[in-house]
Amino acid sequence: MNKPQVEFRCYAELNDFLPPQRRQTPFLYRFDGAPAVKDAIEAIGIPHTEVDLILVNGEAVDFGHHLRDGERVSVYPVFESLDITPIIRLREQPLRVTRFVLDGHLGKLARRLRMLGFDALHRAGFEDREIVAISVEQRRIILTRDRALLKHGAVTHGYWLRSADPDEQAVEVLTRFDLFSRTAPFSRCLACNGRIEGVEKREIAHLLPLRTRRQHDEFHRCADCGKVYWKGSHYREMTALVEWLRRGGRN
Repeated sequence: MNKPQVEFRCYAELNDFLPPQRRQTPFLYRFDGAPAVKDAIEAIGIPHTEVDLILVNGEAVDFGHHLRDGERVSVYPVFESLDITPIIRLREQPLRVTRFVLDGHLGKLARRLRMLGFDALHRAGFEDREIVAISVEQRRIILTRDRALLKHGAVTHGYWLRSADPDEQAVEVLTRFDLFSRTAPFSRCLACNGRIEGVEKREIAHLLPLRTRRQHDEFHRCADCGKVYWKGSHYREMTALVEWLRRGGRN
């Protein structure tokens, strides 16, 4: 007896998760019983956090829809910057306050996002369960290169980074979440993610190297960890990187 089957078609960047023969084309998926469409989507390799719209025979359904033989399933990526109501969305709403939690391998990306002014929580020793808990409790978007992390049932907002290069990853995030107009360079601490505020030189003079104290008069300090910043020798290089990222990686 033949197993029941449905026809899948995945769109746009969701094809990144599929083997070459299934990309940009309809393909058959066979199953036992009556699995939820969410389970089927993850079985073919796509984390549910990457999906925002599912059409079955042209009608919008939620993750709990149970597959039936002969159905046509169209799967679309998250429309984080596009309002698609009244179509059924698969999560409450896009996160209007964009905050991130990054897995332990993405320290360089965290620094770049902080440099651009985004709230990017990161610790080298983060375990998956901690990341999921933080994401749920603090409504943060998970950024990761680990697809399995995004398949955790409690996760609602996450993004799988395609590139392994931190500069390219930062451009990915800006593009994916439409953040180019929301950057606030050098407003967050690169070390701890805290807010940076202007500070009078006399308040922190005792913390400065003698040469810095003589050559600079403008300073900022992290409100959380106390780290002091000034426009030193690396400032021009950092500014050039920020502008390159804000141009979408274009020279």
